[in-house]
Amino acid sequence: MPHIAHIALVVRDYDEALAFYVGKLGFTLVEDTYQPEQDKRWVTIRPPGAPEGATTILLARASAPAQEAFIGNQAGGRVFLFLATDDFARDHAAFTAAGVEWVRDPATYDYGTVAVFRDLYGNLWDLVQFADGR
Repeated sequence: MPHIAHIALVVRDYDEALAFYVGKLGFTLVEDTYQPEQDKRWVTIRPPGAPEGATTILLARASAPAQEAFIGNQAGGRVFLFLATDDFARDHAAFTAAGVEWVRDPATYDYGTVAVFRDLYGNLWDLVQFADGR
């Protein structure tokens, strides 16, 4: 069956992106392999607790000015990625303690509890705990 293997996230620098996603958010580094023929790295991460084989984020260093223009604005100012959690309060507190910038305070809706944060480049993310059955 087809499935989404990776989602590319354009970044300025691999190591600063890893410091944020792995260091602050607790993501797992899946692979970091240098690709000499293209002078780039293949860097994939996944959320903490995600099983092996889950969709990963490919940290793709911008390699041209046209790509650099989209760093931090891959979704045109809308929330770009949705990070689901099984314990909103735990993860919200941990991210806050790590210095994550919240742009929308926690709110509860029929679909669950959600807050919006900004990553190191400005992309917006939802931290969401879905209500049962969602």
